[in-house]
Amino acid sequence: MPTLDNHASSAYTKILYIGDSSSGKTGSLAALLADGYSMRILDMDNGLTALKQFGRTAGADLSKIEYETYRDQYRITPQGPMVKGAPKAFSDAMGKLTEWSEIEDPMCITVIDSLTFLGKAAWAWAKGMNPTAKDPRQWFYAAQQAVESVLALLTSEAYKQNVIVISHVNYKEVMEGVHKGYPSAVGSALGPTVASYFDTLVLAEASGSGTNVRRRIKTMPTGVIDLKMPTSNVEKELPLETGLSTIFAQLKGQI
Repeated sequence: MPTLDNHASSAYTKILYIGDSSSGKTGSLAALLADGYSMRILDMDNGLTALKQFGRTAGADLSKIEYETYRDQYRITPQGPMVKGAPKAFSDAMGKLTEWSEIEDPMCITVIDSLTFLGKAAWAWAKGMNPTAKDPRQWFYAAQQAVESVLALLTSEAYKQNVIVISHVNYKEVMEGVHKGYPSAVGSALGPTVASYFDTLVLAEASGSGTNVRRRIKTMPTGVIDLKMPTSNVEKELPLETGLSTIFAQLKGQI
């Protein structure tokens, strides 16, 4: 019978990392390069410019980052924007993730950037698979099931790499006058379920404006978002520039 000190969580850190647009989520990944980690990024946002800039500023070795960008092309029609040709972003992304899943590497981090746009690609894929569906809810259900299966894979013991899943925040009114923030996936039903796959859920947050913008990583629950951290040794707020490095080190018992 295995003992808890040999549980897979000791070797692999898996984090759900959420925040509003422009809060600094992607750029803050650069801090982990200095700790010796490499990265494989599934880029669904086509938004790695911030990471490149942050990395250069920090003197990080950007050659340690592999990435694949997957976005469906859209065209304008009288009925509104539509995918040009067959939607391929989601299925192509799954092919690459399948390839990565066969690699065992405790010093590599698989990054999904972002869950929000992975969900959009999954919806286009589901619609393309069943274009004659009379009820659009069928597309949402198929897309939600597909995305949830991705999360189940990434957070399982079988996926032997560290994982960071980045997501925007979807704010919902759960009762009159009370709003909660959930990871933005596809539709509204999946968001509250996403966090159940992760032991660690942290938030990138920006406050202020102009030259007075202050960006931090929050690790403890706020009044709106139920963050979680499996250790009490991490500060409630960490600098965005170094926060992920501190979190990884704490979770791996290095500090």
